[in-house]
Amino acid sequence: MLWEEDKKQKAFVVPDDVADLSFKLDCKRIALDHAYDLFQALSAALPWLASEDRAGVHLVHGASTGNGWQRPEETDGENFIYLSRRSRMHLRLPKERYEDAKQLIGQTLDIGGYELTVGEYQIKPLTSQGTLFSRYILLADNETEDQMVERVAEEMKTMGINLKKALAGIDNEFASPNGKMRTMSLMVADLDPDEAVTLQQKGVGEGRKMGFGLFIPHKGIRPVGDMSEQSHFSGAK
Repeated sequence: MLWEEDKKQKAFVVPDDVADLSFKLDCKRIALDHAYDLFQALSAALPWLASEDRAGVHLVHGASTGNGWQRPEETDGENFIYLSRRSRMHLRLPKERYEDAKQLIGQTLDIGGYELTVGEYQIKPLTSQGTLFSRYILLADNETEDQMVERVAEEMKTMGINLKKALAGIDNEFASPNGKMRTMSLMVADLDPDEAVTLQQKGVGEGRKMGFGLFIPHKGIRPVGDMSEQSHFSGAK
């Protein structure tokens, strides 16, 4: 008789080759649309950033952003967001750049006319949870929501990820020297742990150093779906 017991599956260990560096910051407010200005300021302070393929720059969000599914809208003519002592600036970087990123500590950056002083950072590992979302996916000219989801699914397929569920959200516009850039938020679900890590490491689309195409964890589909009547569920092919 042959009787072989099932081996226990080893717990998935998130690799540490890429992570988010969470910097403290001293900044009372920042422009609502600061994607381009933040990238320019960081590129001047870190000359290697623009050519680092695995780097990403998350936009700075204030307390009113909630869980980040949608950014605060301009109200009463104000086009900036207020920041608190708890606000952070996050850079997604490969491990070999952590030490280089210390060049930022103590620097005061000019972000479109607003001063932002950078403090110490903590390393925040990527997550293995299967539900992730990106606040901003950069859209092509005249690209529809369905076309964006299909494009993202194809790009993920090249990473070895089979996208099963995707939920698109609201769109936003950002200014750049080349004109307006349109984005749309996107949640993806039912990812395997290794797929979730790969998607965070690589991101999708262009503009990751301006905060586009970067994925972060989210608790689940239902809370996001409840936030905006403009959101709907799509089954990615």
